[in-house]
Order: sequence, then C-alpha cells, then structure tokens
Amino acid sequence: MDRGGGQAVETTSQAGPRTVDDYLRAPFPWYGLDEAFTGPRWLMQVGIAADGNVQHGSTGHGDEPSSVRVSDSAAERERFAVVVTVAASPVRRSGDGTGVLEATSVSSAAWLAGSGLLAYTWPAQMDHTLRNDWLDQQTETAFELADDLGGPEWSSLSLPVDGVATRFAYRESEFGWILAGSTEGGVPLGAYGRGMSAYGLGFSVVADISAYA
Repeated sequence: MDRGGGQAVETTSQAGPRTVDDYLRAPFPWYGLDEAFTGPRWLMQVGIAADGNVQHGSTGHGDEPSSVRVSDSAAERERFAVVVTVAASPVRRSGDGTGVLEATSVSSAAWLAGSGLLAYTWPAQMDHTLRNDWLDQQTETAFELADDLGGPEWSSLSLPVDGVATRFAYRESEFGWILAGSTEGGVPLGAYGRGMSAYGLGFSVVADISAYA
C-alpha cells in the first residue's frame, strides 16, 4: 500500500497461525525488547507480499492482548508491548511487476504500529455493529498521523536500540501508546502498547526468534 509520505508497505497477507517458520524466512533481523525485559515473549503475525517476501512482522511482550473493549476490566489489566520490524527497502518493483513501490520509512513503522494498536481496541460504549465504521475512521487517522511525524500530535522520545540512544516519534492516546523510529542501520522500527510505560523500554536484535515461539 502507498498512502504517500514515504510510508509505502507492499500489499500483504497476514500469516494465520503464528509459526516461527514465517519469521525465519525474513531476510532481515527481528527486533524485540532488550534483555532488561524478563516477562513472556510471543510471536504475532508476519506481513508477506504477493511475491512471497516477508515485508514486516511483530513480536509481543507481556500479556497477550485480546480484542476487548478498552474499559473492560480485562483490558485495563493487560500489560503488553509489541515491537514492529519493517524491512528496509529502497524504491522497488511491486510484487506483481505492474508498478513501483516507494521505499519503506519510519512512517511505514508508525502506520503499522498505529493500526496494530487499533486491532486490540474499541470504545466500551460502541455497539459491535458500529465497530467497522469506527475502525475505518481511526485507520484513516492513523494514516494521516503517520504522514506527519513532525506534527503536534507527536513528541520526541530517546530510547536505546542495541545500546545506542535513538530518537523516536511518540504519542499517547486513550487506547495506548505508539512510537516509531529507525535503527542505526536504517531498519524502521515501530512499537505500541498498553499498561507498560514506553519510557523505560529498550530494543535489541532478537538473537533467537524461536525463543518467542
């Protein structure tokens, strides 16, 4: 998909069952919380392009979130942080060979983090039948915010990535927090969470992704 602002991410299909094999297919390293985090770690989903290449994916930390209303007691008790790794891709041909895709960027990571948080969020007072309309509206807002990381909705937060202080764009909402940045090697990283403060987090390359399985 390409909504402008350099946040292009190729149209993907989400892997159904969470299997480490999908992660092992990626030509790039996965990121997660660093060793300071001692809680549970788990696999989420991988984004696979039409040509079969892995484009992005997420690793989970803490409580596995469920799609519940944000004011439900279960949601209030959930403490989780999800790290999104995006393949650092230059301008390239689309998977079906019919066009050209823009390079992935920090905005790509911001969009994926924002839409990821939305997947586990919806207002308590909302009827199930209205959730799709609400989700469409919030998704469009996530696109717009990802296109404007220097805008007033975002602040700056410095967190370690492989031990190196790294600047992230950061914002909070009633549903949780989102951040996005880039590693020293140019890999776009995003993260989102609820119940865990983002301010004390650190990120590092996952040495053995099978440990998340």
